[in-house]
Amino acid sequence: MEIKNPLLTLNSKLPSILELSKAQLFENLQSLQQPRFRGEQVWRAIYKECQTSFHDMTNLSKELRSVLSQNYSIGSSSTVIAKKSLDGSTDKTLFRLSDGELIETVLMRYEADGHRRGRKTVCVSTQAGCALGCTFCATGQQGFRRNLTVGEITEQVLVMERLARTEDEKEVDIGQRSRGEIQGVTNVVFMGMGEPLANYDNMMEAIRVLNDQKGIGIGARHITISTVGLIPGIERLAEENIQINLAVSLHAPDNDTRSETMPVNKRYPIEDLLLACQKFVKKTKRRIFIEYVLLKGQNDTPKHAAKLGTILKDLLCHVNLIPVNPTGEGPYQRTSYKEAQRFQSDLKIFNVPSTVRMEKGIDIDAGCGQLRDRALALTDSLGTNLA
Repeated sequence: MEIKNPLLTLNSKLPSILELSKAQLFENLQSLQQPRFRGEQVWRAIYKECQTSFHDMTNLSKELRSVLSQNYSIGSSSTVIAKKSLDGSTDKTLFRLSDGELIETVLMRYEADGHRRGRKTVCVSTQAGCALGCTFCATGQQGFRRNLTVGEITEQVLVMERLARTEDEKEVDIGQRSRGEIQGVTNVVFMGMGEPLANYDNMMEAIRVLNDQKGIGIGARHITISTVGLIPGIERLAEENIQINLAVSLHAPDNDTRSETMPVNKRYPIEDLLLACQKFVKKTKRRIFIEYVLLKGQNDTPKHAAKLGTILKDLLCHVNLIPVNPTGEGPYQRTSYKEAQRFQSDLKIFNVPSTVRMEKGIDIDAGCGQLRDRALALTDSLGTNLA
């Protein structure tokens, strides 16, 4: 089901205030002869209250609200398509950025179970396109165009936070939850379009904004960075004084198989990547998540499972087994759930913990880059231009 979300901001030619760090925001307001607490109020209004208009910040003077609205926008993206899965668990939005680039963001809802509370996870993009060319990934087949800015990254979370809070408020209104149970977005994963560690500085600055307890306040342990295995970035991340999670996209247990689908393996082969993972664990005392997309007949046989168990048995890790979301141009088919469970059983022999994670939102092109591909294909057929 496609919907138009009224909470999404429109494109603006004004610079986005989301591009300012907290220090820069305070400096700009001080240059306007505003006391420091005004900076705190604006920061809270944007990142804690998720307001979309300076005119709604009624604790500010009319003069200051006017100055801010004349000089800044709150975000710079507009929505092209917003889709909700039939089961209601997943929303995906295709955003148009100020220069016409298209990026995707996903909101995934998980019900509480015996082990975890219910949560709402936002999957964000860090680049327009990707240079790493993984053959099973729609984004990897699109090529690289540019890095996203700090504001473009954080805006994705803010939009989904507004949507999540609106849902929570509706449940309060009909008595399904109390006002104290409103939580909004609980988790953020950097697993959308692009390679996060290839846009390291902007990614980390965005994480600091999202982690700020006077803003959205996403806990560091609820933030996960996914990488195809850029070793310099992993080594740099290990030195950061923040307890974020690292997920490594392995997708094969040996160099020959991995190089067939992930060209980056020729630069950073598996043995070097696993050594970097061991050093990360030793430095941070945190386990690593190993992402393993199951490609039917390519990397999902019992032999592959045995090899994977052998190379991971001494690493503090948890493996996420993910049957692929097939792409239009990709050559790979989806491993069945039964076959994925068999693969998981084979891993268990080596005492390697794992979870079979079925992809959400298959009916709304939730796989990375798929909605952009569909939208561009449609506009090409109609002779129009999304950008």
